Amino acid sequence: MGMSSLKLLKYVLFFFNLLFWICGCCILGFGIYLLIHNNFGVLFHNLPSLTLGNVFVIVGSIIMVVAFLGCMGSIKENKCLLMSFFILLLIILLAEVTLAILLFVYEQKLQCCGINGTSDWTSGPPASCPSDRKVEGCYAKARLWFHSNFLYIGIITICVCVIEVLGMSFALTLNCQIDKTSQTIGL
Repeated sequence: MGMSSLKLLKYVLFFFNLLFWICGCCILGFGIYLLIHNNFGVLFHNLPSLTLGNVFVIVGSIIMVVAFLGCMGSIKENKCLLMSFFILLLIILLAEVTLAILLFVYEQKLQCCGINGTSDWTSGPPASCPSDRKVEGCYAKARLWFHSNFLYIGIITICVCVIEVLGMSFALTLNCQIDKTSQTIGL
């Protein structure tokens, strides 16, 4: 691989990570907006601190950190940052695969204010449920939404995994080329 292809790879990795960093900023901002306005309740009554706003803040922050490592590692040709970027992407990819497996295995056990609504609790609904007594069960809604959007969810998941694998491949390739270039120059 020549110097021109190394520069091309370096800038492709930089611009894609810059794009993901900007997306991470938008997700983080949206999460902060949700936290401030607090229009949405908790996702699972067993985890009262897991709100939609908190999830967006965490996901946006992770995307920003990983994309920052990819941007700086590629533009500065820093092997340590590139390997950190690679390792974090690998951890995220493994976590996504684990989460997908768990969602398919334990989909019956996910609860959100009961399966049928607030009437599922004999002693009254937990504090995380809306105060309206005629709230429908969100498990049925989530299941229906998941089944009606299964194709789109699958396509998005595959695209995200392909992008992550490409990012990991580019980072390793750039890392190896930095070594070869350093040896050729004599550093």
